[in-house]
Amino acid sequence: MSEASYMTTPNQNADLQRLALLASGSTGADIERLVRDVRRQTRRQQRLLTWSDLEQALLADQLKLSDEVRWRNAIHEVGHAIAFCDTGIAEVMTVSIGIGGMGQVVSRQHRHLVQNQDWLMRSIACMLAGRTAELLVFGDTVAGAGGYEDSDLARATDHAVAAETRLGFSDHQPLLYRSVASSINELSFDRNLAERVNARLVIAEAMARGLLESRREALITIAERLKEVGAMTGEEVRALLRTSIEPET
Repeated sequence: MSEASYMTTPNQNADLQRLALLASGSTGADIERLVRDVRRQTRRQQRLLTWSDLEQALLADQLKLSDEVRWRNAIHEVGHAIAFCDTGIAEVMTVSIGIGGMGQVVSRQHRHLVQNQDWLMRSIACMLAGRTAELLVFGDTVAGAGGYEDSDLARATDHAVAAETRLGFSDHQPLLYRSVASSINELSFDRNLAERVNARLVIAEAMARGLLESRREALITIAERLKEVGAMTGEEVRALLRTSIEPET
């Protein structure tokens, strides 16, 4: 009988779900290496591998983050999650922080939506919602929203550029198509294009801010929970959103 056959808990399904959440964002190779390392440690201790051993190993990277960084990361990721939920752009599957020192929202895009200009602007608002949540709660934002090709700012900018140059949503020469490479490069030389793209980003950021300001209590409540547990399912997020008290209008 294998070692894994001896791993038992009162609620194995809950344990597996917890481990899966904590492992979100990790590759198969990452998990294989982690299990191998933990198994080696438990063998040295002459005992069987348990769910708790795996959980503690997955939490190890999270524990290296300071409370301040964990709290900011939680606010950022919950900002994204609330925006996805309230705009209806995508279904949130998991939200996590601290995995490898980073945060992540895993979502599944709703394919039934008409991908018109309104859909695009709501999508950009969701991309900017993490940064916007930081500004709303802390009054500033850290560099993590930008700085690399797959960052929130890079993706939001690319979508805004696409609206102006490739998707036919621009008020200026809407029938003129420009390739991805040429349109991104044009931002550095075409001041008018840069201003139109920036205007879209400003509008999308305002959308995100308006949404999150109306959900501030939920933002704080869910972020506090995420900071504590490190990973949540989309259903947990939606349940807390449903029970949050909306401000009086």
